[in-house]
Amino acid sequence: MSRPGFSPEIPRERLVETALDLVAFDTSNPPGDTRKIVDWIESALTDLGLDTQRVATDPTKPNLLATLPGEGTTTLLYSGHLDTVPYDQDGWSYDPLGERVGERLYGRGTTDMKGGVAAMIELARAYTVADRRPPVTLEFAFVSDEEVAGEAGLQAVLDAGRLVADACVVGEPTGTLDTPSITVADKGSLWLTLEATGDAAHGSRPMRGTNAIDVLWEALETIRDRLRDYPLTVPDAVDPILEESVDYYSTSMNEAVARRLFDRPTVNLGTIDGGETINSVPRFARAELDVRLPPGVETNAVLGDVRKWLQGHAATSIADVSWSIGTYERPKSPLVDATTAAATTVLDGQIHRRSATGGGDAKRLRNACIPTVEFAIGSDTVHACDEYTTVEALEATAAVYARLPNALTDRHVDEPRPQIE
Repeated sequence: MSRPGFSPEIPRERLVETALDLVAFDTSNPPGDTRKIVDWIESALTDLGLDTQRVATDPTKPNLLATLPGEGTTTLLYSGHLDTVPYDQDGWSYDPLGERVGERLYGRGTTDMKGGVAAMIELARAYTVADRRPPVTLEFAFVSDEEVAGEAGLQAVLDAGRLVADACVVGEPTGTLDTPSITVADKGSLWLTLEATGDAAHGSRPMRGTNAIDVLWEALETIRDRLRDYPLTVPDAVDPILEESVDYYSTSMNEAVARRLFDRPTVNLGTIDGGETINSVPRFARAELDVRLPPGVETNAVLGDVRKWLQGHAATSIADVSWSIGTYERPKSPLVDATTAAATTVLDGQIHRRSATGGGDAKRLRNACIPTVEFAIGSDTVHACDEYTTVEALEATAAVYARLPNALTDRHVDEPRPQIE
């Protein structure tokens, strides 16, 4: 039995060893093959006595669930993705599959997010080695396919109805030791594929045709100009999140730029393609536009306005669209409060409760009615060459994870929460 307030100690070198073991598996996505790393984790957890099960819709991308029973009725889920973005070996000064240099661990996934996964595995080990039961039941979900927003990862687990939890922490890196934060919200997205049709002609007589690239560009300019000052209305609960988000990002960019990141839509022209030869007026052009919106903004309403604006550009149409509404946890919710309390006992300075600038598995979990935050300490090298984390960052992440079950026990987690359709 666990005495009140017991938090397991997670040995430093064991944590480092596990992180390096995980990084040694190449789980670059694409192709995103996680079979070997899941075998390794499953073996480690079953040796500790945890019940495990697999969920897979793609045999090369299995997902692993594990349970460590606790004393109470609350269930806390720790979730982490096992796939990484690809790496270019020529751009690295260190081994992308793991190398320790002093107090740094280099390798693809050290920060995003095999370091966080290592902390979760070692948390389970620490409880079992100490022969203690956590105050709440701990569930673990190690999933695939996150880096490409695929359906074979967490979504497959949710679709199978295998996740039942009262709260969740996802191990995405949310800050450094100098600028720690908890991500309590994510942005909505509006991804548009636009196509324009013109009239082909010889490049030496462009006035005889209609240039589809020009046509498309005019439509893109209309959308971007109107979104630049597009008025947004967010739920009252989101206002303090956005203020802390601006405060957080002001440490790495101009405050005005940080505020612009959250009080208006952001628009990125990701791809544009058209034409076949330099000496022909192109008949067809295509572009992809990435629009991000603060949490809680009605993305479908913005899409409706975009459709209206395009009525003045008859030769341009929306060929494909996908969208989502940004989700959030209330800043004073039991989970956010507990995570903040746990982090405060480990880390110095303000713990910002902020919005992410994108959205990943946390959004899927919130939309499945599982209150979710993201938290891990890492470095500012996510997806970069020579990605690294530090031993101190790993220790801090593991220490916060170890304190969270008790912090959550002290708070009610069954309060009503806003639902976002």
